[in-house]
Amino acid sequence: CLKDGIGLVNIVRKPEQAALLKAQGAQQVCDASAPSFLADLTEALAQTGATIAFDATGGGRLAGQILGCMEAALNRTATEYSRYGSTTHKQVYIYGGLDTGPTELVRNFGFAWGMGGWLLFPFLQKIGPEAVQALKARVAAELKTTFASHYANEISLAEALQPEAIAVYGQRATGTKFLINPNRAS
Repeated sequence: CLKDGIGLVNIVRKPEQAALLKAQGAQQVCDASAPSFLADLTEALAQTGATIAFDATGGGRLAGQILGCMEAALNRTATEYSRYGSTTHKQVYIYGGLDTGPTELVRNFGFAWGMGGWLLFPFLQKIGPEAVQALKARVAAELKTTFASHYANEISLAEALQPEAIAVYGQRATGTKFLINPNRAS
């Protein structure tokens, strides 16, 4: 988003994660653990104009909070009242399940909204072969920069089944991603 000039609002769960993103140049970072989270999120959404969100957590209140803050940001510039809320469509796509609990919505975001799942492969089928090829070329060109991954550890398939390894990568926390290398000897 930085490279393409897209106003991105990053939501993290801890101050340490916020610091990591800010060090990488992120402009808008909101810490969900901060007491001012909803006010911070509303301000960031007002500044960027963002009305589309991608939620990796899936469960809990976050998706509904995002929609509510989008509505609040949009209503800052409303010129008239509508009992149905703003007419701008707000959308949250859930693509992960870091929180395995139910997705909870508090209906404070009007009627122009949507929530749905997002999967990569159906999206690639939808956009067609030319667009897929362009995306592949970009990923290949930026594999060591924009799309670089960092791993806490590289393990074999057998090591991935060890309780000690599961205890680490099962945390779903920043800095605990493991690379499973099927060619690695145990």
